[in-house]
Amino acid sequence: MRKTIHVNDLPEFDPARYLDNEESIAVYLTGILEANDAALLASALGDIARARGMTEIAKAAGITREALYKALRPDSAPRFETISRVCAALGVRLVAQPARKAAA
Repeated sequence: MRKTIHVNDLPEFDPARYLDNEESIAVYLTGILEANDAALLASALGDIARARGMTEIAKAAGITREALYKALRPDSAPRFETISRVCAALGVRLVAQPARKAAA
């Protein structure tokens, strides 16, 4: 007999647990950037910062830990300067590429 599983009974998914190397971080961020959602990007950077240690990332970015949490919460709209500083502190960069490949 099958047991019914309710969504509310499932543990909350935490992507930070899986962001333990540069490649997984790059794949995660690439997928997030493809969604073209600034709030989602801020939240994803927060996931990566938690995986790396918020205190260390805040210090490297030159902002307080509290300000980092506030800037990277899911419903935030951080300034580009903040995103740029956090990316630098995380050791990642955002890269632009053509949206459509040119015809060969």
